[in-house]
Amino acid sequence: MPTERPYWFPAKRYGWGWGLPTAWQGWFVIGAFACLILAGAVALLPEYGPAVFVAYSVFLCLLLVGICFLKGEPPRWRWGEK
Repeated sequence: MPTERPYWFPAKRYGWGWGLPTAWQGWFVIGAFACLILAGAVALLPEYGPAVFVAYSVFLCLLLVGICFLKGEPPRWRWGEK
């Protein structure tokens, strides 16, 4: 009985990184990321200006990359099928 770890984010076929999610959890993470960016644009930009919004966006991007590292295939450079 094989116990494969289900990846939320598969590796891209070409290049380095991850492709579109293959599990509902991955789509949820992407949707939450988009909603948080939009909410930050609406709430932070008018009140605090672009510098705070950029810092907020960078934090969210780092959080997304961290989730991809934890729940995605190990990243490495790929040149397609071998």
